[in-house]
Amino acid sequence: MVKNIIMWVVIAFVLMSVFNNFGGTEQSSSDTLSYSQFINSVNAGQVSKVSIDGPNIIGQTTSGERFTTRSPGDIHLVDDLLRNGVEILAKSPEEQSVFMAVLVSWFPMLLLIGVWIFFMRQMQGGAGGAGGRGAMSFGKSKAKLLNEDEIKVTFADVAGVQEAKEEVEEVVDFLKEPGKFQKLGGAIPRGILMSGAPGTGKTLLAKAIAGEAKVPFFSISGSDFVEMFVGVGASRVRDMFEQAKKSAPCIIFIDEIDAVGRARGIGMGGGNDEREQTLNQLLVEMDGFSGNEGVIVIAATNRPDVLDPALLRPGRFDRQVEVPLPDIRGREQILKVHLKKVPVGDSVNPNVIARGTPGFSGADLANLVNEAALFAARADKKVVDMNDMENAKDKVLMGAERRSMVMSEEEKRCTAYHESGHAIVGRLVPEHDPVYKVTIIPRGRALGVTMFLPEKDAISISKRKLESQLSSLYGGRLAEEIIFGEEAVTTGASNDIERASAIARNMVTLWGFSEKLGALNYGEDENAMGHSGGRPKMISDETAELINKEVRVFIDRNYGRAETLLKDNIDILHAMTDALMKYETLTSDQLDQLMARTDVSPPKDWEDSDESGSGSVSTAEKDKEVEIDDEAKPTAGGPAEQS
Repeated sequence: MVKNIIMWVVIAFVLMSVFNNFGGTEQSSSDTLSYSQFINSVNAGQVSKVSIDGPNIIGQTTSGERFTTRSPGDIHLVDDLLRNGVEILAKSPEEQSVFMAVLVSWFPMLLLIGVWIFFMRQMQGGAGGAGGRGAMSFGKSKAKLLNEDEIKVTFADVAGVQEAKEEVEEVVDFLKEPGKFQKLGGAIPRGILMSGAPGTGKTLLAKAIAGEAKVPFFSISGSDFVEMFVGVGASRVRDMFEQAKKSAPCIIFIDEIDAVGRARGIGMGGGNDEREQTLNQLLVEMDGFSGNEGVIVIAATNRPDVLDPALLRPGRFDRQVEVPLPDIRGREQILKVHLKKVPVGDSVNPNVIARGTPGFSGADLANLVNEAALFAARADKKVVDMNDMENAKDKVLMGAERRSMVMSEEEKRCTAYHESGHAIVGRLVPEHDPVYKVTIIPRGRALGVTMFLPEKDAISISKRKLESQLSSLYGGRLAEEIIFGEEAVTTGASNDIERASAIARNMVTLWGFSEKLGALNYGEDENAMGHSGGRPKMISDETAELINKEVRVFIDRNYGRAETLLKDNIDILHAMTDALMKYETLTSDQLDQLMARTDVSPPKDWEDSDESGSGSVSTAEKDKEVEIDDEAKPTAGGPAEQS
């Protein structure tokens, strides 16, 4: 904004200067006479002297007053002045310099060129990046340079990826003491490719490398290379490496490199499109004829399978570092790092939180701590306690509560039976993940949620566990069918059916769990469509029919098992539904009491003047009265399970 104002002020100043210099001779502050009045005054002896400058005449009367007039080209003027004794002063005409003549004639063109450059800079939006911001800087690198003093991240700020940290520690040693490796003939890897799921800390780890080594850090995204103009991406790659060589030793970090590093010969345009030219230039700069000593390229992606093989060969990205999702110890370390940023109470135990968050990435855990801090702030607390962490975990896992949604008594009871069916079957089948929480409070797009959390990080999954998941997924629909009849089953099981069908089909086509089809892969062929989408392998109609039959075998077997379990434990189904109608949310401890057929104790924070005297709920108790809104209707796919 300030640069724009300065630019317009300069243009206005130049225009004013030109108009002042070439817009005519400035007249002095004196009386102006007509030429006839001037001649009459001369003939009357009232003029003492005049100064003639071309047609312009500046004179003085005998009384000392100054005046101006303009001659129409009178050839007898000088004779009249001499005859009346008027003192005459004449100025020689000034010749305009060649420079000023050229400036005046070319000024409009120069002004247009200046305005064009100004608007080109505005449209380009500073595309010059670190290499310059001129009007024709399309080919300049857009990498952002962070000097060693600007990077505050160190390995102490990175937790949960110990193996990945060990892989890159020698890169830091090389940047600090390159002679230590060079005297033995060793060479540091020119490129390091960090791959892993989103949010695992790949970018943070790259910053920590630069922060520990205290070297310049060039950061750029893969999408910043490719433009609509042919050759711009390759030019930016060249410019980036030229800048990096001047700052060597240094680090170039390319985030989301799959945007430019995808395998060649797949997209539109063959080998001549802009993206592939950019990739070719990147390959040459990393390991071509000219070396790039002291420049280490670190790239991050969550799609290493789509990268070009030439990019992954030794000499380019010859070291691949996997940044996995953290295990329980890693999650605990990550939580400790993030909990340092917020005031926490003594009740907060990172180990307990880590055990209850399997599959969470570093970004998920950071979001969890932030949500807990927001919960504490809304409650006007001074510190974050364990209850805030639990509420934050529920929100992250199951979605935000929708308490404003009014449900009728019938809809709430249907949802309660549905979720109770999931929970009971999940508790009774072998190797199933424990039930963490059951609620009929609408969360996200679901009218109710049954949440399962594994006790430990799962590396692989057995056939028995998969079949148990199939049984629990159908538990909700079966509970509705047993209690209300086949005609009253709702659409709430749509997501359950979809997930169960996908698991059963994968068991048959991908994991070889079918006795009739054996350990063969009948799934999608990823290479058939060039990584752009799979298609079924070429199988016969008889095999496809057999696959469908085997999928149906798994579904029917576990559907029948779930139905048997619910009918045998119909009393628990009713008791759990009653408890859900009363408390709306049940924890694992309350579920243990229900499965043991004992009275359910109320939650610690549950207070209700009408119900506080009872202290527990059993099968024989009646539900409390709730507000009924006949217009409230459940959304399609309402009651749902999340695991």
